Amino acid sequence: MEPILTINNLTKQFGTLTAVNNLSFTINKGNIYGILGPNGSGKSTTLGIVLNVVNKTSGDFKWFDGHTTTHHALKKVGAIIERPNFYPYMTATQNLKLVCKIKGVNTNKIDETLETVGLLDRKNSRFSSYSLGMKQRLAIASALLNDPEILILDEPTNGLDPQGIHQIREIIKQIAEKGTTILLASHLLDEVEKVCTHVVVLRKGVKLYSGRVDEMISSHGFFELKCNNQDALIKMLENHKSFSKIKTKDGLITAFLNERMDSGTFNQFLFENGIILTHLVQRKESLEEQFLQLTDKL
Repeated sequence: MEPILTINNLTKQFGTLTAVNNLSFTINKGNIYGILGPNGSGKSTTLGIVLNVVNKTSGDFKWFDGHTTTHHALKKVGAIIERPNFYPYMTATQNLKLVCKIKGVNTNKIDETLETVGLLDRKNSRFSSYSLGMKQRLAIASALLNDPEILILDEPTNGLDPQGIHQIREIIKQIAEKGTTILLASHLLDEVEKVCTHVVVLRKGVKLYSGRVDEMISSHGFFELKCNNQDALIKMLENHKSFSKIKTKDGLITAFLNERMDSGTFNQFLFENGIILTHLVQRKESLEEQFLQLTDKL
């Protein structure tokens, strides 16, 4: 697979605080990557380093084949890492023409990018008349003007209402379908699960997981159980090779599977061993549950 960005042992310290700690991962062409973590996990710092707005302490990163300088590589990158900052008295088209002048690119893609973000019919409206979601969409349009190979977005749906969040997510998917690689930072598990193909999970600057989203949530799931003889059930589960972990809370037993098993087979097994269930639900672990398990380790 063709690499777009490769990060090796990257570390950033602010005094005694280590914001990014020995971080390594690779962004390959044609995917949607999410850097996921709570506030303060090092997401924005990592993006700032690779975009040359934050100096690294140690480690390195390389764009594309590694033979391109960061200065030249960034000409093929579109990025929004701060709130959109346009002139309020100018129209969308006027603002984007100014962006083209600053970037040194042709203005012939303005209407195309406005259409991509659903703002073509408002191209002659002043920026001051835009809603927060429209302002964010205009920022995405501005980042697409240089026809980037990768689009980098830092918390792209932050502060938006549900409709605005949905619009931004759909736009990100459409851009990716046209072949642009996406890298977005988010603290929203739901966002990463719905939008991204790959995820890097960070906590306190440390990488906890890197890989495909579907592989992260491809566990065999778990059973939620209740019966009148909890102790016997727990003992049986602990001695059963199909279960990796047993949790009990408020009378509900949660048994995590390490291999495939359907609820009918499991219920029959328990019945044949003298255990009658009063509650049986089989569930699939969500990204949130996987994330909480990962962050519990630190």
